[in-house]
Amino acid sequence: MLKRIDLRNASYASLAEVLPRAELDVEAALGAVRPIIDDVRARGGAALRDIGEQFDGVRPVHLRVPASALKEAVDQLKPEIREALELAIDHNRKGHQIQLPTDTEVEIVPGGIVRQRWIPVSRVGLYVPGGLAVYPSSVVMNVCAAQVAGVGAIALASPPQKEYGGLPHPTILAACYLLGIDEVYAVGGAQAIAMFAYGAKGEVGTSDGDVLCQQVDVVTGPGNIYVAAAKRAVLGVVGIDAEAGPTEIGIVADEHANPEYVAADMISQAEHDPNAGSVLFTHSEELASAVDRVIEQRSKETKHTERIHTALTGSQSAIVLTNSKEHSLEAANAYGAEHLEIHTVTPREDAQKITNAGAIFVGEYNPVPLGDYLAGSNHVLPTGGTARFASGLNVMAFIKSVQEIEYTREAMTQMYDPLAALALDEDLPAHAQALQARLD
Repeated sequence: MLKRIDLRNASYASLAEVLPRAELDVEAALGAVRPIIDDVRARGGAALRDIGEQFDGVRPVHLRVPASALKEAVDQLKPEIREALELAIDHNRKGHQIQLPTDTEVEIVPGGIVRQRWIPVSRVGLYVPGGLAVYPSSVVMNVCAAQVAGVGAIALASPPQKEYGGLPHPTILAACYLLGIDEVYAVGGAQAIAMFAYGAKGEVGTSDGDVLCQQVDVVTGPGNIYVAAAKRAVLGVVGIDAEAGPTEIGIVADEHANPEYVAADMISQAEHDPNAGSVLFTHSEELASAVDRVIEQRSKETKHTERIHTALTGSQSAIVLTNSKEHSLEAANAYGAEHLEIHTVTPREDAQKITNAGAIFVGEYNPVPLGDYLAGSNHVLPTGGTARFASGLNVMAFIKSVQEIEYTREAMTQMYDPLAALALDEDLPAHAQALQARLD
């Protein structure tokens, strides 16, 4: 049975404090990752092999995956998996196309124009985790967003696997091949982030070459706490998407919701990780009890029972009782879920009242796994309440804006008197003189 949190007599000011949340101390992990980052900067490929042997249990012969291994992986891929990956790629490319901004310009004054341009970064490093599961879907999410953004050079890293001779999982490699990504590294964890952020020289006596990996401009992709800490450590050297924490689902449900659907979705999220959070917001005690009963039954009938039980009984999961549907929506906004499902009679209307969520799944036929794989949305989303200010991975992570200013001499002349007044008031007379020089 999930923990219950009764908000029916709670004030809004206390909501964020009482709602469940997985603990994530990125600051503490920084001490562990800084020596790794320094080692990779100093020794490059040699450090990456040593660290891979230490943490992944295998010393990769090839840090950069050979092209032949990518081709072999796709050739050995089961037809149904290939078909599903190709469908996911097609849907995600379509879903990301609508995010592209367009260049515009405005005439501020006659003869004075400001243009807004959007420029993709030159090179990105995409990280795909290993661990408890294999995530070719994360390959699709990262790569499609970068490709649609127009990034010219894309590198991808995923942990080496002992059972596959020190290469990443074959399905990861096959997904890369299908997406046209040929720069793939058998490097995991904080060391992969360091390699992308600073570049890495090759190890002498190996196939690395003098330069194993060139520095990138932006690093994206989910990972564990050490990956999150490494991203924080290199922010400013490169851009990052976010510091991902344990995955989470929030569900807003009224008395008409189907407890089978709600329970199945909470279980599916708990399947990810023992630290995954599953939170139900409802004003119906009857629904809460029904969901508890279904979870009790369903969680025993699925594969990862122990992991699911740990996640659902942890401090990060709960059933939150509210006064009304509106109160549930208010609590959901305070929680800021990575994934938020709306199981109400008027889901589209209620979804419009949500301001804090990584992605919103509208109605009972839109479970989170649809977004994880094939909906066409991106599943790399803000966690830990950061949806208050952060967005899910999208093309804008790989695009920067620049303004062009183009005034004629006549338009510039009209600006001289007010500009000179401001410049002199700020005690910056040379600013005014820069225009005056063009008027003499």
